[in-house]
Amino acid sequence: MSRPLPPDSLVEHALECASGPGCVVLLDEARTANLRWAANTLTTNGQTRDRAMTVIAVTGDGPGASAGVLSRSVSGRDDVTALVADAEAVAADAPPEQSAAPLVSGVPDEDFDAPPVESGIDVFAGLAGDLADVLGAAESDGIRHYGYAEHVVTTTYLATSAGVRRRHVQPAGHLTVTAKDATSSTWAGRSTRDFADVSLAQVDADLRSRLSWSARRVDLSPGRYRTVLPPSSVADLMIYAYWEMSALAAHDGRTVYADPGRGTKVGRAMADPRVSLFSDPGFPGLECSDVVLAHASSMVGSVFDNGVPSPATRWIDHGTLAALVQTRHSAGLTGLPMTPAVDNLVLTVDGGQGSVADLAARVGDGILVTSLWYIREVDPQNLLLTGLTRDGVFRVSGGEVVAAVPNFRFNESPLDLLTRIADAGDSVATFSREWGEFFSSTAMPPLTVDGFNLSTASDAQ
Repeated sequence: MSRPLPPDSLVEHALECASGPGCVVLLDEARTANLRWAANTLTTNGQTRDRAMTVIAVTGDGPGASAGVLSRSVSGRDDVTALVADAEAVAADAPPEQSAAPLVSGVPDEDFDAPPVESGIDVFAGLAGDLADVLGAAESDGIRHYGYAEHVVTTTYLATSAGVRRRHVQPAGHLTVTAKDATSSTWAGRSTRDFADVSLAQVDADLRSRLSWSARRVDLSPGRYRTVLPPSSVADLMIYAYWEMSALAAHDGRTVYADPGRGTKVGRAMADPRVSLFSDPGFPGLECSDVVLAHASSMVGSVFDNGVPSPATRWIDHGTLAALVQTRHSAGLTGLPMTPAVDNLVLTVDGGQGSVADLAARVGDGILVTSLWYIREVDPQNLLLTGLTRDGVFRVSGGEVVAAVPNFRFNESPLDLLTRIADAGDSVATFSREWGEFFSSTAMPPLTVDGFNLSTASDAQ
C-alpha cells in the first residue's frame, strides 16, 4: 500500500494536471477536537481529520477570463486529477467572470512543505480539570449545565500557476455553556486559540450570578432604554455591519454604505468620533491570514485575488467611514484603495474602560442584556436588524441588578447604535452567539447605548 501524499505534493499535482492558462489550488487540512456535556453529564468527545481541495480553473485571458470552481474531499492523485478535470469542464461552460484579473505572483513560503498542524483532546486538559468540580457542584445545587467546547486547527496550502506558494495555520476554539435552574436559563461564550486562557470555573461563576439575579422578576413594557450590551452582543451586531461592507454593493447603491451621486460614503462621519472599527492580521490573540484565501467569488472577494496581501485596515476611523471591503475589480470601479476582507474584527472606543459589571454599576438605571440571537436584516438601506434577547435580560437600578425582566424583540441598526454610545469598556476577545461559528475572531468592548429599541415582548427563554 502506497504512503499518502503530503499536502504540498497534492497541490503541486493539481497544478501539473491543469491544462488551461491559469489555475489556483487551495487545500484545507482541518484537525478538530470537541467535548460536549448535557444535564451535568459528559456525553461525547472526539477528534476528526478533514481534507478538502478547491480548484479554480481559469480559461481565457484578461477581462474575458472565466473560472470553474469546484471543492471536494480528496485522498490521493486520482481524486485530484478528477477534480481538476471537472473544474476545467465547469470553466469551459462558465460566462466571463466580472472580477477577472491576472493571477498574482509571489515568493514561496519556506515552510510550504511542512505538515498540517494537529489538534487533539489534550487541548482541553485545563478545561477538563474544572469540569468534574463544576458539574458536581451544579448537580448538588439543582443547576443543569450544558456545554460544548471545540478546537479546530486549519492548515491551508495555497498555490497558483503564477508561482504563489503560501501555507497558513489558523487555530480557532470556542466554548459555549448554558446553565438552567427550575425557572431560568443563562448563556456564556468564550473565544480562544488554545483554551489556555479559558476558566470554566469563572464561566460557571458568571452564570450562577445571572441565575441568582433571576430569582426576582418584574414586568417591563417595550420601549427604548439605556442598555448595557456585553462584548458578545456587540460582536453579533458589528460582524453583520462588517459583512455588509462590500464596496461593490455600495457602489451599486444597494447598502447603507451607498451615497447616491458619489458612489460610497467613504470619508463621511457615520459613528461617534471615539469609535474605530478595524481588522489587523497581526492583532495579538486574533492573528489570521495576511493574504487573500478565497474559495469562491462573492461581493466581497474574488478567486482571482488569491494571494493578494490583506493588510491591516481601518473600516471606521474615529467615527469616519474610512474603507470598504474591496476586490481588485471593485477598487478599479470605485477609485478607492484595494482593501481586502480580513478574518478578524476589532471595535475600540477611546476612553473606554472596565467590564460589563463596571458599566452596569455606572449606568444608574437601565437594562442589562446578556445575549442576542436570531438576528435578521430588515432594511439594507439603513442596516436595520431585528432579533431577540435570550437567556437573561435584567433591570438595573442605582447601579445594581435588581430583577429579571421578560425577553424582547429588538430593532436596531448597528451603525445608528454607534452614534448613541453613553459608556464603553475595554475591548476584549469575545465570541458572537449568533455568528461565532462562522466568524470567531473578534475583540469588542461592552457598550452602554441610549435608546436601545426593545420593540415588543417575546416568549423566548
